[in-house]
Amino acid sequence: MGTYRLVVILHLLGAVVWVGGHLVLALAILPRALRAGDPSILREFEAGYERIGIPALLLQVITGLWLAYQWSPDVAGWFHPSTPQAKFILVKLALLVFTVGLAAHARLRITPRLDRNHLPVLAWHVVMVTLAGVAFLIAGVAIRTGGLW
Repeated sequence: MGTYRLVVILHLLGAVVWVGGHLVLALAILPRALRAGDPSILREFEAGYERIGIPALLLQVITGLWLAYQWSPDVAGWFHPSTPQAKFILVKLALLVFTVGLAAHARLRITPRLDRNHLPVLAWHVVMVTLAGVAFLIAGVAIRTGGLW
């Protein structure tokens, strides 16, 4: 198996864990926590998921940068895109900054004082990170297929 294929497989495995975990969180765990008004439901999920979710995100970042370079070796061109691939690379980089910003805000500002009253704020974060994850997938497919349509 060639390096490119191995990196794509690792990138997709990271996406499965990251996006799949957030879909489970947003569609199954979060509604239950909101109905019960119980932040411990989210804390319990997070305790288990973080051990594989954060490494999966780091794997995606590393493999994603490598793949981006394969698709568009002009790194400066990622920020002034002239090709469809470079445009989607820029989209993915923007989604990464957005995701990291939300995660940092949640970790530093919301989670330490998470109680019944802060659950709705965390819920918005969860929904936004989940939507960003799905957008990551769509942009990744677009890079490999030349667009969305």
